[in-house]
Amino acid sequence: MTGPGTGNSTAPVAIAKVGQIDTTTAAQAAPFTRRLANSLRAAAPLLLAVSVAARLAWTYLAPNGANFVDLHVYLGGAAAIDHPGTLYSYVYADQTPDFPLPFTYPPFAAVVFYPLHLLPFGLVAFLWQIATMAALYGSIRISQRLIGVPAGTGRRVAMLWTAITIWIEPLRSTFDYGQINVLLMLGVLWAVYTTRWWLSGLLVGVAAGIKLTPAITGVYFVGVRRWAAAALSVVVFLATIGVSALVVGDQTRYYFTDLLGDAHRVGPIATSFNQSWRGGISRILGHDAGFGPLVLAAIGVTAVLAILAWRALDGPDQLGKLLVVELFGLLLSPISWTHHWVWLVPLMIWAIHGPPRERPGARIVGWGWLALTIIGPPWLLSFAQPSIWQISRPWYLAWAGLVYVVAAVATLVWITVTGPRVALSDGPMPGRRPPVAAAAEDELPTIPSISRAIAMSFLVIPPTECVTRAKVTVRQRISISG
Repeated sequence: MTGPGTGNSTAPVAIAKVGQIDTTTAAQAAPFTRRLANSLRAAAPLLLAVSVAARLAWTYLAPNGANFVDLHVYLGGAAAIDHPGTLYSYVYADQTPDFPLPFTYPPFAAVVFYPLHLLPFGLVAFLWQIATMAALYGSIRISQRLIGVPAGTGRRVAMLWTAITIWIEPLRSTFDYGQINVLLMLGVLWAVYTTRWWLSGLLVGVAAGIKLTPAITGVYFVGVRRWAAAALSVVVFLATIGVSALVVGDQTRYYFTDLLGDAHRVGPIATSFNQSWRGGISRILGHDAGFGPLVLAAIGVTAVLAILAWRALDGPDQLGKLLVVELFGLLLSPISWTHHWVWLVPLMIWAIHGPPRERPGARIVGWGWLALTIIGPPWLLSFAQPSIWQISRPWYLAWAGLVYVVAAVATLVWITVTGPRVALSDGPMPGRRPPVAAAAEDELPTIPSISRAIAMSFLVIPPTECVTRAKVTVRQRISISG
């Protein structure tokens, strides 16, 4: 500081007094969570191997480990091709005497599965489980790429997610029944990820030819103006019908003119396993609501929510927009069995690791869905219903049966409400990281470095505010961008 006789004058400098900050608790928590994250990453291959082995052990050693009833239907329907005119009169009732299972899929599915029926069923069932696990891992990896994880990173995080989600209810029922939904989800995610329009259209068209549910992906293509992919998917789907007509004959016409839209042939509408608007409202009313006023009103409100949720997402957020479409499709469909809800796996990854991870409530959405699906309320409610065919039930069981439906609607509301508040225009909001999907291999959900957060605080915050902000830093999990 210069004295009065120096001839120089300087403005007085404000000195901020920084009090003592108690960072003991946070400092202890950060190393613990970091060590835990590192340990999980290191053990990821082993944990995945244990999870896979446990699933196979459950399948083959538990008294009711898996019955593969849907896989039996796939292969039995395929075998019916050898007996013209019998595809849609075939039923499988060996393990389901109360509900003989018909072949409910498009005829092209029978054509695709035909080679598999020539192999021993035990071998097909084993390979089917391995293929489903591989498709689950592949779906998680593509989901990571869609949220911005660089190629070559994130493998161990994907292994951990695979090890965990093998045990959520949509995957449990997938394995139990030998369902195909995970393989179809992989095809759809690949179609969205690739920039090759012809491959996108081919994948979705073939997937819809095998099972109609992936056809909702066409709405995504239209929404993002991928016109060529959308058009080709329709052309390929029509081609699957043509191939089916050549191989299966008149059964193709019978399916698309007589059977399509007959939800009762697919299964019991009001069983707790049907987590769609029609199923949920039917359980509450005590009779099949069909597509009556209440169901149509619920679907209409959901459509509006889906549009608003889509508009609340950032332009490049491909996975988020796809998930909005898939959630709408699940609620729209007359029947959405719990194994159709495999789309919750990429939804969890998107909420926890993806662009919306900085939104308020993102972790509640992601981890909440994980906790909900591990518990599996529809599975638990199935033990309380007298039979899969009885629609009426006590009011508390009927309303509890809306669990996935309400959670999905709440997710759409959350996307809509939180989107505008965190959307970025030209740059990041002060004090908040850009919502870039950085779920790389070294990034498990954990507390950021306390020292880094405090250091960055002094770089971007005026000195007089440092004490207040630093105290907030040690109490909360924050990230401050320089």
